[in-house]
Amino acid sequence: MGTPVVLVHCLLTLLFVAVLLHGMAPGVGSPRTGFGARVDRLLAAAMAVSMAAMPWIDLRAGPAAVAGGVFTAGTVWFVLPVGRREASRRAAMTHRLPHAAGMAAMAWMLRVPHTGTGPAHAHLGSAAHSTGPGALGAGDLLGGSLITLSLASCLLAYALWSLTRPMPSLRSAVSAARRAAAATPSRHVSEGAMALGTAVMLVLPH
Repeated sequence: MGTPVVLVHCLLTLLFVAVLLHGMAPGVGSPRTGFGARVDRLLAAAMAVSMAAMPWIDLRAGPAAVAGGVFTAGTVWFVLPVGRREASRRAAMTHRLPHAAGMAAMAWMLRVPHTGTGPAHAHLGSAAHSTGPGALGAGDLLGGSLITLSLASCLLAYALWSLTRPMPSLRSAVSAARRAAAATPSRHVSEGAMALGTAVMLVLPH
């Protein structure tokens, strides 16, 4: 793995660790935290830890499949409208869909081989060049590239939206949601940074 890629991976690891520490600050075990919020935080923490470690470990097929199943279940969890009132369901789903996309991206990265020269996923990368019955065909690679690009585009769009949400508006009339975002910018910055880092990880060799 070249030095620039190693540097990017180091920066991404620091970013995911910072996001993890920010997410742990409120406390998962707080008595005022509902069950759904606790699951949300635990899944986000698991994703941050996995993303921080992914460039540096060589995860074998068995553990990768188990972890991929967990993040697939996390994708479903963020999509399901469990325990939400009808009036706020649309707003809640709008907020939770990017998190579902992040979970799906994590599951996808654990499932699909990424070509690269680093130690992580080296066994999967070599499988992409094999000629046996399990070798990936051109159609599989093209389909995988389209899924990767779609997930990365969604995450990048959300990252830009979330990171710019707390910024001062140039307009005189500002919505209540924009004022609330400016009053508590840390959550938007953290979520935007997580989405941006995930999008970068999707397209980088790891």
